[in-house]
Amino acid sequence: MIIRSKAPLRISLGGGGTDLEAYSTLYGGAILNATISLYAYASIQPRDDKKISIYSIDRDEQYSAKSVMEIQTDHNGLILHKGIYNRIVREFAKHPLSFDLTTYVDAPPGSGLGSSSTLVVAILGAFTEWLRLPLGEYDIARLAYEIERIDLRMPGGKQDQYAATFGGVNFMEFFKDKVIVNPLRISPVYLNELSFTIVLYNTEVSRLSTRIIEDQTRNVRQHNMQSVEAMHRIKEQAIMMKEALLKGDFDKIGEILDFGWQNKKLMAEGITNPYLDEIYDTAMKSGATGGKISGAGGGGFMFFYCPNNTRTNVIKALRKFGGDVKRYDYTSTGLETWTI
Repeated sequence: MIIRSKAPLRISLGGGGTDLEAYSTLYGGAILNATISLYAYASIQPRDDKKISIYSIDRDEQYSAKSVMEIQTDHNGLILHKGIYNRIVREFAKHPLSFDLTTYVDAPPGSGLGSSSTLVVAILGAFTEWLRLPLGEYDIARLAYEIERIDLRMPGGKQDQYAATFGGVNFMEFFKDKVIVNPLRISPVYLNELSFTIVLYNTEVSRLSTRIIEDQTRNVRQHNMQSVEAMHRIKEQAIMMKEALLKGDFDKIGEILDFGWQNKKLMAEGITNPYLDEIYDTAMKSGATGGKISGAGGGGFMFFYCPNNTRTNVIKALRKFGGDVKRYDYTSTGLETWTI
């Protein structure tokens, strides 16, 4: 028997960063995001020899040991995999489990596409399928958030776990103790146009989002008004983008993205740098009307809105930076699990 799962990565079209607990607890956050055809995968094959084997294909990392109630997560990599196992055993199984776990993600860590949180959702989905756990979509997303942010103390927000679990285009609202996922019924014609006109570009610049997120959180807690006001405007951007997509008002999308990018840069140090600014300016001069960096910032993926037929010119202009343009489509489904 093999249990498999997959969960989609996402791009955030507006409101990114307002899902951080420091901000959403005080002011309420709002994000518009959409899942895309890049995935995190997990496969579990049960064993009966009281051993555990974990293998991350894309990171080429392995872990093998005897089955225990709790695996140490402070060394030897695969922190997420181990943290998920510990929570599943502690809260649900109540005894050590024996299995092979294999994972793969279509985008590298630090991509800004929510790859780490999406992987957590995929692994949780596989365990849920295997153990027949009574968990709904909100339960899985919340559990994924708690494992990362509370159990493993990794800084970050909440949108990625909910996007990966629910899938599709969603307007999400974040409060102190509650998340509301509002699915949007966007015309397939509009989504086709959006996937054609938004160029997803991998800068090939690795970045560690931890410092940026910590800086942003500190700015909110210390009432840095430039940062807080910028986040307020980012939240407004999510509402603006929602209206534009529902109406198919494509002329405004580039402008809304640029509005968000100009404010995002004010939220914390390190979100941009001269190299990323040059990439952005080059895209704009070549026909893009707006864009942003995906995720916390500092590197990873950027995307640009290229109206009419400017897509080709923008892609050609970006070649000098040595990055990679990634083809994708929008997905309507989130976490999927099955057993072979």
